[in-house]
Amino acid sequence: MEQLDLLVQGFAGALSPINLLWVVVGCLLGTAVGVLPGLGSSMAVALLLPMTFALDPTGAFILFAGVYFGGLFGDSTMAILLNTPGQASAIASTFEGHKMANDGRAPQALATAAIGAFVGGMVATILVVFVSPTLVKLSSSFGPAEFFALALFAFVATSSVVADNVLKGLSSLVVGIGITLVGTDGISGLTRFTLGSPQLFDGISLVTVTVAVLALGEVLFVASRVRRDREDLRVRGGGGRPFLNRRELAEAAPAWGRGTLIGLPFGVIPAGGAEVPTFLAYEAERRLDRRRRIPKFGKGAIRGLAAPEAAGNATTGMAMGALLALGLPVSSTAAIMLAAFGQYGLQPGPLLFENSADLVWPLLASFFLAMIVLLVINLPFAQLWAKLLLIPKPYLYAGITLFCGLGIWATSAAVFDLVLLLAIAVLGFLMRRYDYPVAPLMIGMVLGPLAETSLRDALLSSVGDPRVLVSSPITLVIYGLLLVVIALSVRSAVRKRTRRDL
Repeated sequence: MEQLDLLVQGFAGALSPINLLWVVVGCLLGTAVGVLPGLGSSMAVALLLPMTFALDPTGAFILFAGVYFGGLFGDSTMAILLNTPGQASAIASTFEGHKMANDGRAPQALATAAIGAFVGGMVATILVVFVSPTLVKLSSSFGPAEFFALALFAFVATSSVVADNVLKGLSSLVVGIGITLVGTDGISGLTRFTLGSPQLFDGISLVTVTVAVLALGEVLFVASRVRRDREDLRVRGGGGRPFLNRRELAEAAPAWGRGTLIGLPFGVIPAGGAEVPTFLAYEAERRLDRRRRIPKFGKGAIRGLAAPEAAGNATTGMAMGALLALGLPVSSTAAIMLAAFGQYGLQPGPLLFENSADLVWPLLASFFLAMIVLLVINLPFAQLWAKLLLIPKPYLYAGITLFCGLGIWATSAAVFDLVLLLAIAVLGFLMRRYDYPVAPLMIGMVLGPLAETSLRDALLSSVGDPRVLVSSPITLVIYGLLLVVIALSVRSAVRKRTRRDL
């Protein structure tokens, strides 16, 4: 009952006119960015990060949360209408969703996606309200050795899951950790990897890296392919009724439930975000469809769209709970939001719930409001978002470039940071060009300092005895799970190579 009382107080804060405005603005921005191919919630949060310092922390994080959820809704719109997913988490929705659109059932497909995302997100948010206090109690038993094990688990799990090539995932992770080593060592006071440049003594800002890699790097990548890619920007399959009839609801409802159950655990597992559960949900429905007398997959099966959508938003909702209670980012967007907490002098974890309850509970209440706002936005107006694609690419990406520069200039007013922005953007372009995943880099940058500090603290407390790293049941459980993840990754790689040889 205590959680319900706190949630009621949170709604009192979230329903204030200014915070309600940030909910709507965040949902609109997230959906708008999501419908633009190649852009996503991570880029939107990265661009907004330097521009929200004037806001109070509660308003800023309500805005970020709206963008986070709205990005998933927008990604699905383009995946269905144009077979162009904005992010990898929407890829599974293209398989059956786009076939529905080509068959003239685009409104029904969009309604299926919107309701599925609403169901998954709402169930996850309800669960977060009741599970977060338990996660907080669990996190209070974590010491330096446990946090190091958790960071190591996030490093390996993210790198091995989100990339087809494990070496590319690990390489991206190493680059992210390497960037965090630049600057002055907080313990010894020595400078590291600064090349003698005083501008690097304070290290490289995470804001600069996120804007460079996710936003400006994407601009360079699109510019390099503008003559090669000739997209068809017409929205097809736009006719029909914008709602589901009773038979379609009965068909989709079980898939929404199964997708939600699949997506929930991945909200607290550092597996790169919603990509893995969406594919698992799609595969589960496809296997069930094979047992039917008349299989429907491959012809626009509504279940093949409903399950991934519910799974994606269920994962995102639980990821917010893991971020608040454990300080554990399970995706690049969550990693950027963790950095935003640092910019406001806040540290997610048990103390956040104790010392900043006036932020946490309005933020949790805003999740419920965001789900409702997104359903209202996407059900009647989903197809209108596709018209954003009619903006000429030179204007669209020129605007993004301008905002990148202005955002970084606003944080430091230093020409050096603009040069650094361009240099890291080239790195982001090369990563896109050669198919290196970005999520491990972001996870490495955010959790790299935590891993280094925790390792040092643990070894200092044990006078250099490395056995302290495996001296508690929690660390043994985490390392056991890590071995399972590695074993599954090796098994998957062997299967892929075997199929290739056949």
